[in-house]
Amino acid sequence: MKKFPNAFVILISVIIFAWILTYIIPQGSYQRILDEVTGTTKVLNNSYQSVDSEHLSFMDLILSIPRGIIGRADAIVLILLIGGSFYVIEKTGALNQGLVKLVRILEGKETLALVLVSTLYAAAGVTIGMQEEVIAMIPILLLFGKSLGFNTLTVILMSYGSTVIGSSFSPSNPFAVLIAQKEAGLPLLSGSELRLMVLAIVLVVWTIYLVRYAHRNRIEKIQMPSAHESMTARSKIILILLGATFCVVIYGLLFLNWDFNEMSASFFALGIAAGLIGRLGINGTGESYIEGFKEMMFASIILGLANSISLILKEGMVMDSIVNGLFGPLQYLPPSVSAISMMVAHTFLHFPVPSYSGQAVLTMPILVPLSDLIGISRQTCVLAYQYGAVMGDMIVPTNGALMAVLALCNIPYNKWLKFAIKPTLIILLVAAIALVIAVSIGY
Repeated sequence: MKKFPNAFVILISVIIFAWILTYIIPQGSYQRILDEVTGTTKVLNNSYQSVDSEHLSFMDLILSIPRGIIGRADAIVLILLIGGSFYVIEKTGALNQGLVKLVRILEGKETLALVLVSTLYAAAGVTIGMQEEVIAMIPILLLFGKSLGFNTLTVILMSYGSTVIGSSFSPSNPFAVLIAQKEAGLPLLSGSELRLMVLAIVLVVWTIYLVRYAHRNRIEKIQMPSAHESMTARSKIILILLGATFCVVIYGLLFLNWDFNEMSASFFALGIAAGLIGRLGINGTGESYIEGFKEMMFASIILGLANSISLILKEGMVMDSIVNGLFGPLQYLPPSVSAISMMVAHTFLHFPVPSYSGQAVLTMPILVPLSDLIGISRQTCVLAYQYGAVMGDMIVPTNGALMAVLALCNIPYNKWLKFAIKPTLIILLVAAIALVIAVSIGY
């Protein structure tokens, strides 16, 4: 039996397929204007028209790969520097000592550990839309999970999966809800009451599913490398600095308008400080950083390759045609059916548009007037977007963060898709019920 293609082969194949689509799908475009106040480009509603543009050449296809990687440079640097920082901390022994202590505390309380970690990552998704940041933490999470008897799929669900849940149903995700509400002309953070209620229900459903799966698929616990070592004062200082760095980064994202670069700088400084405190020395710290970069390099390239797909479709002048084809027919459906169909269409659109913030900017100017026409409120329109687009991150192979996580965990995409489709559909069913209720109460 032939081995299923790895993440690199899958994404290269999708890039080539996207290039072929630019010759098949009719070319078209919406008119766009620059908002001088915000500096963002807006799409004009009802401005779609067919165009006759020159097709992308084979050279354009090849060039899309380095250009896609360059386009995600800030996220790639973040992954490399966080990965390097964690590798340095691991070399000091502080990480293993801390994990050993945590495992001892949680011994016999594996379900509590699972719920706590899942809730923590869901909270990170709710507040800052965490996703790429999970990539660098995967090696540590695998060690932690297996020491408690959880298999690899459980570890992915409790970390990456929980961030997707939190991001999708968040009332305040700055990269989804706030951007979409701004594009829809709604007050920021408005309509949070219903979002919070749905979030609470989804978290309960998600936690029950996660715990049931974890209990039915326990593995033999592995012994931590430093199980017989006590935690030193230096290790305690390093772990305190690690916790403080996360607090500073979250504060910066929420209140200081930080981006990936500020996060990268913070973790770089953490790694240097940890290496020196842990007595690795200047050369040892540098060498540990280099080893950490090596560990994260493949995941970083995967993230960049995913960006090449949307680049090809945009420059091939077919992205707007895909949007028009997906959402145009919704005006002929009843409001409740239209809302659910809008959510499903967003999930499918997330395949060629792996950035859900970019998807909001692309679709909201088109969908808001359409929702007004068919009797769906703008809040419900935003709900359909955030539930459909962000939940798509659980399964779409064009999402660089997902593919990078799977690559680090050595999980083939086909195995993940077969496993993840069930919980994804369960959560989307809850989302569909929430949309029907939202339409019925005029939310």
